[in-house]
Amino acid sequence: MLDLQHKEGDMLAVVYHGPNDLRVENVPIPEIGTGEILVKVVSASICGTDLRIYHGNHRMYAPGTIRIPGHEVVGTIAQIGAEVKDYTIDQRVFCAPNTGCGHCEQCVSGNNNLCANYDAIGVTSDGGFAEYVRIPANSVRQGNVIPIRDSVDPAVAALVEPFACVLRGQNALHIEPGEVVLIMGAGPIGVMHIKLAKARGAGRVIVSEPMPERAVQAKQMGAAQVVDPGSEDMKSILLEESNGRGADAIIVAAPVHAAQESTLELAAMGGRINFFGGLPKDRPMININSNLVHYKELLITGTTACSTADCWQASQIVNSGVVDLSDIVSQRFPLKDAVLAFAAAEDGKSLKIVLEP
Repeated sequence: MLDLQHKEGDMLAVVYHGPNDLRVENVPIPEIGTGEILVKVVSASICGTDLRIYHGNHRMYAPGTIRIPGHEVVGTIAQIGAEVKDYTIDQRVFCAPNTGCGHCEQCVSGNNNLCANYDAIGVTSDGGFAEYVRIPANSVRQGNVIPIRDSVDPAVAALVEPFACVLRGQNALHIEPGEVVLIMGAGPIGVMHIKLAKARGAGRVIVSEPMPERAVQAKQMGAAQVVDPGSEDMKSILLEESNGRGADAIIVAAPVHAAQESTLELAAMGGRINFFGGLPKDRPMININSNLVHYKELLITGTTACSTADCWQASQIVNSGVVDLSDIVSQRFPLKDAVLAFAAAEDGKSLKIVLEP
């Protein structure tokens, strides 16, 4: 039986040793240097990227990589390195994961998520599925350590990163009050899109979701109508819901070819579309009628991940309570049960699974 008793200077962590090989083990607590911060992890949520990492399908986890994943992290500051200012011990913070080089065109324009030479905790360096995580100096310097109010549930605050991705997608669509918004996919991301679209004043939020359990969840989260695309006529229902107009904004929050292809028919004149979910890399192509883009004057956008600026905006929304993400947290697990937590994250019924060291 694995001995998980702490040794002095050690911590408990979930360590990737290869495809489908996650181990909960004792490892040394990270040492910090000048300009760095050590965060004691309170909550770290599991996302689709972590599942890809777990199965050995992430390009940053090359064969032979041994690393601690986890990039949706909230904790309290345990140590502050020399030359770090404006932070205090025990301060609760969210750790924005993506750090760009800081000097390329994308970084200086505020799009560090598009930096060709980015780093990310839990992706290129050890992350937050552990009792402690080291925040590198470059991340501290670029503002990746973001204050979180003590009144906010840490498990909810851990959702700031995926919520920031949702925010980036909707910022590209400029949703106006009263508009009809169609969201395809009602997983954790789709549900966040429902909540944010309603907060922006969407008149009707329609959701396309084939899984019965998730359809029920989408309705509970505020969708006006949930449609099963396999057995119901999405176009006729959408036209009825929109007085014959179609959707003003469409978000494809599922990696489904047919969903992306169908958006042009479902969009209203002048509609805006966001391809939020990427398609499998071995089959990235779709077929579309470009005349519909031309004659309906459609705008098709794509967004990926989130910038640090997106994380700051998302954290302000979560801190304010304007959008309540608490019911998206399905289950909480102690760190020692991380393998069970990953299984729950893949069950197709749960929304967000959170590890609490």
